Amino acid sequence: MSVMSLRLPDEIADTLAHLSKATGRSKSFLAVDALREYLAREAWQIEEIQKALKEADAGDFATPEEVKAIADKWTANAR
Repeated sequence: MSVMSLRLPDEIADTLAHLSKATGRSKSFLAVDALREYLAREAWQIEEIQKALKEADAGDFATPEEVKAIADKWTANAR
């Protein structure tokens, strides 16, 4: 395990302290949990962007008919 120190704006430190007290979890636990979720979400998003770029570079695009079918599906479900 690594140790890292960082400066937190007062409002984030206050919120972290409040949540720590309210949940009975340590501030460290909450910070690591939040960072873990953020990093997982960002890694997923970057991976999806990279896949999409590879598809685009390969010319793998939806046909106008496929786009219309999806738009029609969402439009029908929105009503």
